[in-house]
Amino acid sequence: MIIDFRLRPPFGDYVKLGMYTNKARCASYAANIGEPLAKSIAEESMELLLQDMDENGIDMGVATGRVAHFAGGMENATVIDLVEKYPKRFIGFAGLNPLDWRWSLKELQKTVVDGPLKGVVLEPGAARPAMYGDDALLYPIYAECEKHDIPVMVMLGGNAGPNVDFSFPRIIHKIASDFPTVKFIVSHGGWPWVQAVLGVCFVRENIWLSPDLYIFNQPGFQDYVTAAKSYMKDRILYASAYPFLPLTCVHQFKTLFPKELLPKLLYENAAKLLGLPLGKGEGNGN
Repeated sequence: MIIDFRLRPPFGDYVKLGMYTNKARCASYAANIGEPLAKSIAEESMELLLQDMDENGIDMGVATGRVAHFAGGMENATVIDLVEKYPKRFIGFAGLNPLDWRWSLKELQKTVVDGPLKGVVLEPGAARPAMYGDDALLYPIYAECEKHDIPVMVMLGGNAGPNVDFSFPRIIHKIASDFPTVKFIVSHGGWPWVQAVLGVCFVRENIWLSPDLYIFNQPGFQDYVTAAKSYMKDRILYASAYPFLPLTCVHQFKTLFPKELLPKLLYENAAKLLGLPLGKGEGNGN
């Protein structure tokens, strides 16, 4: 079984986001791993995406919301509609607004504590004005997630801010230390600060890394692989970052690791984090 921990489908208001309106960018990321732009992306087709998931063995995807992002945002109602229509295929994380913690606390209560979503996502470096992930204004959100045992995905890596300082591992080290029971997921894996973020993960065991597209043909990817074979074997999460990469990238991911390690990286680590059963599921029904 496989869980793709960052899969934004062509559903509802997702197609209004920059990742869909700028398909040339998606095509360039796909070309970097020697793949064409997926037809499901080009045609913005849920039917084709579900076929892609089946053909590539992707049982479930974690669909993240997006709020207060410079490239456009959407309401979490879209994520809720998605998981209610495809409950066996998608798990939703609510997008929160790093610029408005009061609104975010209300949204967290409505969509996660009292709603169907399983975690939250913050992209502070992509807000305007940009924020660092350890800004004190975000601490009420982290505290509420700690109170309710809600996983927190923070975008730290890649284009996560105006410059690479917004992904510097000092950020995740500080918030993971200040909230030691919160399960923090670093999307984009802290790239390009690969060795530094892995060093932080060595001392802070409440951090999970989702390197997604940066584990494919990017400088430092070998360090993710080395860590996954040792102390990070329970905390590396597979993700495609679709639509930036086609779902076929899972086959390249599999070639990076010993076969016996793949169940953890492709499913078990994510399932434990999300509170899902570890046994074989019922299959790929909608």
